[in-house]
This record gives sequence, structure tokens and C-alpha cells, in this order.
Amino acid sequence: MRIAAQERAKSRLARHSEQMILFAVANRMFAIAAAAVQEIRSTDSLAGSANEIEHSEISKVRHMLERSHQTYYVVNAGAHFGLPVTRPTLVLILRQLRVAVLVDRIERMAEIVAIHSLPRAFVGDERCWYRGLTYVDDHVIPVIQPAGFLTADEFRRLDLVTNATSVPRGLAGAFQA
Repeated sequence: MRIAAQERAKSRLARHSEQMILFAVANRMFAIAAAAVQEIRSTDSLAGSANEIEHSEISKVRHMLERSHQTYYVVNAGAHFGLPVTRPTLVLILRQLRVAVLVDRIERMAEIVAIHSLPRAFVGDERCWYRGLTYVDDHVIPVIQPAGFLTADEFRRLDLVTNATSVPRGLAGAFQA
């Protein structure tokens, strides 16, 4: 005969966990899957390689970055989430997307066991921005959906402004092999 507590412990251990990077923007904490981030750089180290985008209709994107023959659009996370203006010090270069994200600081890595569905209070764009919510050290933290930083339409408009190579409609923002 098995004890119920042992069964619960086994089911908790059997859950899939995911490594997350906890980062801050305007003193708000967010999480993003570590597997979604290709590289973390200081904004100082990118000063010479980032180019300003003139006449950008998309206020959260003011710069683009060339890395390994690929153009990345630099999204200011504060502007994206509608948070107060800060002076970001780090950029997260995302994997599989042509997006780099300006953030204030990295808090730490964490292993997340559960990502909970978004409550119905999250409406509109927020439903695209977040994968769900997680609970870390007595705090509820939104888990970022990397593809939510720029829509396919925003990629097309940025590509037109910067005269970058067009990307097929279904793959906007994704790398092509």
C-alpha cells in the first residue's frame, strides 16, 4: 500500500521543468526561457554595431543590429510593455527570431516547474506577450512569449523602412535555414 504523500512527491518530480532567465525592466520582474535566448550582451559592447532606424513608425524599435549576416530589430522592453522610461544596460539576443530586447538587468536563472495559464483579466496584446504566469520566491512573474515582441506586420514595416531582405509572410521574424 502506498502513502498519498509519496504519490504527490513522485508526481511533482515527474513534472517537466524549464530553465528561465529572470530579468527586470523598470523594477518589474519577467521570465523568459533560457533556450529562447542566444546571447546576452552589455549595451556598451553593442554601441558600435547598432544602427539607428530613421523614421520608424514603431516607437519601441529605434535600432537594428547586424550579427552573423542577420538583421535583428532592437526592442525596448520598457516601451513594449508600457513601463516608465529607464536606461537599459543589457540586450538579450533571441534565438530563432530577428529580435534583440533591451532590459535593465538580469536577476538570476531559475528552474521553473509550472507555468500557469493567463487569467481572463489579461486581454488584447498581453495575451500575445506572455506564455503564462509562474510563481518564484513568493512572487507571481509573467513568462514572456519571445514571438510576442514583434508581430509579422511590424517585421514587414521595419523591413520596408530598413530595406532589409523580405521574409516570406509565414516566416516573418524567424530565421531561414
